[in-house]
Amino acid sequence: MKKALLFILIASLVLTSGFAQGTKEQAKGEKEIVILVKNMGNGFFDAVYRGSQEAAGQIGGMKTVYMGPPQPTAEGQIEIIETLIAQRVDGIAISANDADALIPVAKKAMAAGIKVISFDSGINVGGRIVDLVPSNEELIGRQQIQLAAELTGHKGDIAVLSASAQATNQNSWISWMKEEIKDPKYANMRLVEVVYGDDLPDKSYREANSLMQKYPNLKAIICPTTVGLLATAQAVKDAGKTGVVEVTGLGLPSEMKGYILDGTCRQMALWNPVDLGYTSTYILNGLIDGSVKGNVGDTFPAGRMGSVKVEANGMIVMSTPFVFNKDNIEEYAAIF
Repeated sequence: MKKALLFILIASLVLTSGFAQGTKEQAKGEKEIVILVKNMGNGFFDAVYRGSQEAAGQIGGMKTVYMGPPQPTAEGQIEIIETLIAQRVDGIAISANDADALIPVAKKAMAAGIKVISFDSGINVGGRIVDLVPSNEELIGRQQIQLAAELTGHKGDIAVLSASAQATNQNSWISWMKEEIKDPKYANMRLVEVVYGDDLPDKSYREANSLMQKYPNLKAIICPTTVGLLATAQAVKDAGKTGVVEVTGLGLPSEMKGYILDGTCRQMALWNPVDLGYTSTYILNGLIDGSVKGNVGDTFPAGRMGSVKVEANGMIVMSTPFVFNKDNIEEYAAIF
């Protein structure tokens, strides 16, 4: 009876912590991996997990669990990783809230025999075996300016509403946005400010409103974050500025369908998050079974994605962002 009560208590703590979806029940000999995301309640990462489930089903003998802290903090992810080390999971794929802060605990996990990779928002070298990036950072950043320029006729002030100031992926993309806008063809455009919504809907909404109030000539807001894009589209719509302030960035089709169809966000881009989770799971499988080490030049088989190759500093590039607009949004909104 005491053992039964203890089990019920532990199960209750897991379910109420906000950290995980799934259970710890694991078949004998089954590999267990964890998709550790920035925070729960983010549609992008929900789609990542669906891709991981798809891959695990194809691989067989593998269980995938979805975890993330309630808020997008490094501290929350560190706490979860410490728990996973004690649980002795086989592999962890992490979208990092901080590229450096997670290195010590990730090293500890690898020393314990856990295969650790990062995806989408990477951990710096030393804190993971490989880092799966959804696309080339330069192409993503330059494309964001190109999309805004198309929407504004290459004129007016533009601003960027990013995730957190520590988000490695957004920071890199923004640096390339700044390079792209130096091109003479953008001579009549001006990047006035970069602000941060911390991937929180309420804060992102407030930051978007502040930008519209601060810059009367604001013609577009670029949001390289799905949470920020959704919040900004709603802020622009609520302010009655649809068609006056253009909205673009990286967004989930299922979330942005209405805003694309009503003209609030006429075009945006995104890689397929389902493919990110799918590819991450195949990479972890190769590392866990020892068939691939993750050295530069190594190639991982990745199911329907073909294969992916390890480049310098353990980087693996998956694909190029796809542009969504009113002509294709309904098709893709039904998928993710």
